[in-house]
Amino acid sequence: MWLGQIQIQTLLDTSGLHAPIHEVFLEATREAIAPYRHWLEPDAIEPGTQRMILPVQAYLVRTRHHRILIDTCVGCGKLNPDTPDWHLRQDRSWLVRLAEAGLSPADIDYVFCTHLHSDHCGWNTELRDGRWVPTFPNARYIFSRQEYEATAQRNGDPFRQSVLPVLEAGQAQLVELDYALDDEVWLEPAVGHTEGHVVVNLKSGQRRAAMCGDMMHSPVQCPHPEWSPIWDRDQEQARRTRRSFLERHCDTDTIVLTAHFPPPSFGRIVHGASHGGGPGFMFVYGA
Repeated sequence: MWLGQIQIQTLLDTSGLHAPIHEVFLEATREAIAPYRHWLEPDAIEPGTQRMILPVQAYLVRTRHHRILIDTCVGCGKLNPDTPDWHLRQDRSWLVRLAEAGLSPADIDYVFCTHLHSDHCGWNTELRDGRWVPTFPNARYIFSRQEYEATAQRNGDPFRQSVLPVLEAGQAQLVELDYALDDEVWLEPAVGHTEGHVVVNLKSGQRRAAMCGDMMHSPVQCPHPEWSPIWDRDQEQARRTRRSFLERHCDTDTIVLTAHFPPPSFGRIVHGASHGGGPGFMFVYGA
């Protein structure tokens, strides 16, 4: 996909079944989901079981000046005991997809992480000679300072495996929530899912895109921005952040890039009707 002079490609790492949607969104009873099943099934939820289908993907962005990755997915060999499909994975096909896009890890200039959950920073590092080292040896890794500090305080597996080694290698850059790389790439705060979650904005000429990270996990959150998944650390703040984002980008030309929506995973926000006929939003796939 082209956004003016910026080229954007998705790099899929994994896609699989997760919990039933009503276990992730407690409001998503069968009755509440019924009006949306015709477009949620079979790509976003599995018919019958109602289990969510969640792709995990990165975005490769080539601007006039930089080669950038937004998020780095699950990675390889990482501890993820709560998600068996991700736990100690040995699938390196994501790097193959990067090579098929014409780049090696050494070609990446910047890695932007929307936040530091395990499925958004996993390929930050890889295991070499028994040590976790940065996968992208020439890249600056951009972490929001707020996100880094909260993740460091928890000191879980994602931090020790995928974040701390980048800092120790001198490749991490801790930035504020409104950091701008240049006039084509900048961050904006989108907290709620995590303490330092950000949206990555892209602009070329009059064309704009926004990678929303885990502000939204499912397209059903467009008609229901008040539905926060169990994964949101501050559900009330996440609801406010999500509604503000949807209102600002609704019926505009902004392309919204998502982390976990089914392919093609990007599209536009338009006005629609929520269940019950009230005002709401809908996600229209494609550029």
